[in-house]
Amino acid sequence: MDRLRITEIFYSLQGESRTVGFPTVFVRLTGCPLRCHYCDTAYAFSGGDYLSFDEILTEVKSYDTPYVTVTGGEPLVQPKCLELLTRLCDEGYAVSLETSGALDVAEVDSRVVKVMDLKTPKSGEMSRNKWQNLDFIQPRDQIKFVICDRQDYDWARMKIEEFQLSQRCEVLMSPSWQAIEASDLAGWILADKLKVRMQLQLHKLLWGDKPGV
Repeated sequence: MDRLRITEIFYSLQGESRTVGFPTVFVRLTGCPLRCHYCDTAYAFSGGDYLSFDEILTEVKSYDTPYVTVTGGEPLVQPKCLELLTRLCDEGYAVSLETSGALDVAEVDSRVVKVMDLKTPKSGEMSRNKWQNLDFIQPRDQIKFVICDRQDYDWARMKIEEFQLSQRCEVLMSPSWQAIEASDLAGWILADKLKVRMQLQLHKLLWGDKPGV
């Protein structure tokens, strides 16, 4: 039977990325090989329940929205995630995948919008970035940097230039929750005239740092 280990399926407003603000179903898969210092979903590292694809799709359909985000943890740590992404696309959903960029994205269905979070120095997992993944980034995808301090920002700025990321796709920058002032990051972006989109985590502004929102 096709099944995945699921931490939670919930309905909320998209808090980040290009579809921010849209009612979205989130399918959070269990498991992650990374341990980022700023991780806000450590509860998804273990546990969860096995659900069949049909059970997952039934739950998703119950919320009556076209937007579905598959997230984690790191969803690609479960190989059958690729099949789920394709099933969701076949059902007509606008599907996005939140991935760390540490695992291969080459086989992700081309209809899926990849939101790839490149790990900055202060994440503690910078060495896990799989730079070959950039070869599979399409213009409709997004690359995200979570910024903890000025060092992270300068590193991200250099990587944007080194890999010409703004020419490949939309680039997002987010201030790490309660680590730096959002206005500081905004000032740095404007001073350097970076071609990036700054984003705040809408769900945390609305409901705080808690699961299932």
